[in-house]
Amino acid sequence: MDIRRLGQGEALPLDLMLEADPSEELVRGYSAKGMVYAAEIDRRLVGVYALLPLSETVVEIKNIAVAEPERGKGYGKELVNHALEEAKRGGFKHVEIGTGNSSFDQLALYQKCGFRLKSIDRGFFTRHYPEPIIENGILCQDMVRLAYELK
Repeated sequence: MDIRRLGQGEALPLDLMLEADPSEELVRGYSAKGMVYAAEIDRRLVGVYALLPLSETVVEIKNIAVAEPERGKGYGKELVNHALEEAKRGGFKHVEIGTGNSSFDQLALYQKCGFRLKSIDRGFFTRHYPEPIIENGILCQDMVRLAYELK
């Protein structure tokens, strides 16, 4: 799998990014302020993630998605590890990531990659998304925030 940063003016892989974050407005907003990386196999898009600097020392993984036919093959873990390396290369000391209270697979993945629970933003998804998000049969309401300390 080849992972590369999208160039200036290169089209966002919006369809895939919207699978991780259903708000096109939010996706376009943080993508414009951050860096977007595409993962490809044989020139076929299989994954994407975005990094958004929050301060001189903290960067957030804002969107991480793997194309549905490619899920379960370890690509999500590769994307997370690549994001951690890019953050380190960028001089950041801490990486944060947030996901929904109903996102069990993502919560497990991030913890397996070394992230630790940091906080819960109660009501985040009901405040920022007009349509209810249902995942695993559960209403997604709260943002679970995790953090990773780079060494």
